[in-house]
Amino acid sequence: MERRKLVIVGSGPAAYTAAIYAARANLAPLVYEGFFAGPAGGQLMTTTEVENYPGFPEGVTGPALMDKMRKQAEKFGTTILTEDVVGVDFNVRPFIVKGSPTCVTADAVIIATGATAKRLDVPGAGDGEFWQKGVTACAVCDGAAPIFRNKDLYVFGGGDTAVEEAVFLTKYGRKVFLVHRRGELRASKIMSERALKHPKIEVVWNHVLAKVEGDTVVTGVVLKDVNTGKESAHSAGGVFFAIGHTPNTAFLNGQVQLHPNGYIKVVAGTSYTNVEGVFAAGDVQDHVYRQAVSAAGSGCMAALDAERWLSEKGHLPT
Repeated sequence: MERRKLVIVGSGPAAYTAAIYAARANLAPLVYEGFFAGPAGGQLMTTTEVENYPGFPEGVTGPALMDKMRKQAEKFGTTILTEDVVGVDFNVRPFIVKGSPTCVTADAVIIATGATAKRLDVPGAGDGEFWQKGVTACAVCDGAAPIFRNKDLYVFGGGDTAVEEAVFLTKYGRKVFLVHRRGELRASKIMSERALKHPKIEVVWNHVLAKVEGDTVVTGVVLKDVNTGKESAHSAGGVFFAIGHTPNTAFLNGQVQLHPNGYIKVVAGTSYTNVEGVFAAGDVQDHVYRQAVSAAGSGCMAALDAERWLSEKGHLPT
């Protein structure tokens, strides 16, 4: 098997930024950017307009931003494989990274596989329907877009994230409806009170989303009463899922320590995991911020941490 100083698993801002920094440090990184497990480029590949990434005052599409990052990584000598990693072995040195079908060994590994936003599987909300045409899973990322301004917006969820997103959207929407399937919110008491007292938020109890409607973009939702089964149609300019994310860590098979919520645990202020020589960056270890710019920053951290660790362990010439 080919031996590499550094292998980066994943794609998106964290992985490509790590690759840029590692390549400029002459580590000749190998990136497994994924294929079947998700779009190469990460969640931004399903995002239309990105208006909050520094350096793009006119905005940029998610795919265009990722393409620029990818090309920049390649420019400095990164090798990119468009295939998934199906398994790793961190119990041997060098580590074994098993792709499909490429298999290599690595002195150090950066995990930047991100997290997948949970969606509601209802008519109208899927790819090829109204996903990213008024349906999204990140209010902070997309809520300021013109499509949502002065419209009735619907947030689905009942936890702290749902309340936070609902409050955030009040800056842009005419009114925000927070829809929850139960008769009380799962959010903390202080967050629940914030939603209940906000003049622009109305909580819709005991309802679920049955359907998203529209023409070229979202124009309405159909809600279903969980107690009676009765459905009702409502005008809507945006649908926001706030039901959590799933970190993409299954391929690790428990070899790296995780938080109880499934995200990779790193040493505070670093990208170090509990496995020496394995680092984590981006949304796979960040369940708080989950932004492209914070992911890119952590990718930079991981590359610098990996370079220093490799040097300390004698894997790099002094």
